[in-house]
Amino acid sequence: MAFNLSSIKRSEGVKAPRVMIYGPHGMGKTTFGAGAPAPIFILTEDGLGRLEVDHFPLARSFSDVTEAISTLYEQEHDFGTVVIDSLDWLDNLIWDDINHKYDAKDLAYGKGAVIAAEYWRNILDGLNALRDDKGMASVLIAHCEIKRFDSPETEPYERYQPKLQARSSAIVQEWCDAVLFANQRVIVKREEVGFNKEVSRGITTGERLVYTTEKPAYLAKNRFGLPDSLPLAWDAFASALSK
Repeated sequence: MAFNLSSIKRSEGVKAPRVMIYGPHGMGKTTFGAGAPAPIFILTEDGLGRLEVDHFPLARSFSDVTEAISTLYEQEHDFGTVVIDSLDWLDNLIWDDINHKYDAKDLAYGKGAVIAAEYWRNILDGLNALRDDKGMASVLIAHCEIKRFDSPETEPYERYQPKLQARSSAIVQEWCDAVLFANQRVIVKREEVGFNKEVSRGITTGERLVYTTEKPAYLAKNRFGLPDSLPLAWDAFASALSK
């Protein structure tokens, strides 16, 4: 490809954000997604509770999810955000489809993870099309798990991370503009127990936050220069984004 100065373009600033939010069950992740502009939910699990939001019928197959994305792309509507709830249940649908189409020998030696990664790229390509051509934001909701992290710089330690297969999780994280970890604020309190010994206890304040920058305890990132933590609410996220 030949380049010249006439090919130089200026970026148009922040596009509709692509966000993954993950954390413990019942933290308010779905409520966060419901607070986004004009949301439409693609449900892979029945987790709305009493929230009143627009949603497609519960997806029971991978093709149901891709059909919902295609419908949003092909038909006129006023929705501004597509919310997938949740990624780990979508991962189950992906593997159901893979196991139906492939034999065990086709999935051996890690080849199944490579195939699953292509499924995820298909989903993300569809969400990119909605962003580029429809101006839609994406909110991807996931549960969390605690897993050992083998750091090349320190001794191994455990941390929170999205509950997804490693290769698939890496693809989704790289695609997202922000990976937010939702949890309650925890304060570590040290108490003397006698004989010159102290114990440390984690005490929650009940305040729910999203953490935007990676720490040893959890995985997170953002491309917007956000504060390290924000209240767990879309309005707080959008306000910080506008600054």
